[in-house]
Amino acid sequence: NVSRLRSSSVEIREKGSEFLKEELHKAQKELKLKDKECERLSKVREQLEQELEELTASLFEEAHKMVREANTKQAASEKQLREARGKIDMLQAEVTALKTLVITSTPSSPNRELHPQLQSPSKTVFRKGHGRNKSTSSAMVSAASQNMTPEPVNHECKEVDSILFAEFQAWKECPTLDKSCSFLDRIYREDVGPCLDFTKQELSELVRVAVEQNTLTIEPVASQTLPVVKVSAEECGGPKKCALSGLPRTCKHRIMLGDSGNYYYISPSCRARITAVCNFFTYIRYIQQGLVRQDVELMYWEVMRLRREMSLAKLGFYPSEM
Repeated sequence: NVSRLRSSSVEIREKGSEFLKEELHKAQKELKLKDKECERLSKVREQLEQELEELTASLFEEAHKMVREANTKQAASEKQLREARGKIDMLQAEVTALKTLVITSTPSSPNRELHPQLQSPSKTVFRKGHGRNKSTSSAMVSAASQNMTPEPVNHECKEVDSILFAEFQAWKECPTLDKSCSFLDRIYREDVGPCLDFTKQELSELVRVAVEQNTLTIEPVASQTLPVVKVSAEECGGPKKCALSGLPRTCKHRIMLGDSGNYYYISPSCRARITAVCNFFTYIRYIQQGLVRQDVELMYWEVMRLRREMSLAKLGFYPSEM
């Protein structure tokens, strides 16, 4: 019995040892499989990290490239802007100089540089290059001598009115277009108002506002084929009827107020009155902008001459070419 028991225990041990060995072998196989899976996942992670680094580097390089191109374009744009501003400043200086030459030439005191025919033959010289023609503007008559032929020099006596001269001097110290100042208030009452006082009161007021705002356009009727106006014939007049006076007249010009697109036919007399007022406003605007380089007394007499033009136009006197 004892020997049987011993043999049974030995068998049990052997079977248990074999079972444990098999379990250990299975566990070792599973561990190897897990090690391989961990190694594969580790390689995948490393590959993803490498691709992410390459993508990040590519994005940074592309961003830097875009920044460099933007900086290059900005520098080129700034250079073009500086060059354009330089050209604009040069052209503005040239325009200012030309305006000064035109303004300082009046029928009473012509600029001999602009009128070579006034120079003596012995002093006449020939210049190389080409002469610059004054550009015509359909917006308004800009200089007093543009529509008036040079008047012959007369020997009329002139005397400065102390009150008018004092008002002009006070305005010249701080030039403004505000008609509440004594200088412009008097001219509005005595010259501008009567000169622009036409039969058609409503249209007359619109014309006055357009002249003050420098938005009035005067064009010859036959110069262009203009669009048909959108207002009634009674309101705009026509080639045979003046829109401001309402009288039957031969109208060679028409006006447009601002950008309205409506044209109004005007007679030569009405055009002369409007032109006289435009000449006055143009001159005082140039004084306000500092473009007139003349003595105060010469500027005063030019203003008086422009006032005389308005008075004569109001009375019905105007050049025959109108």
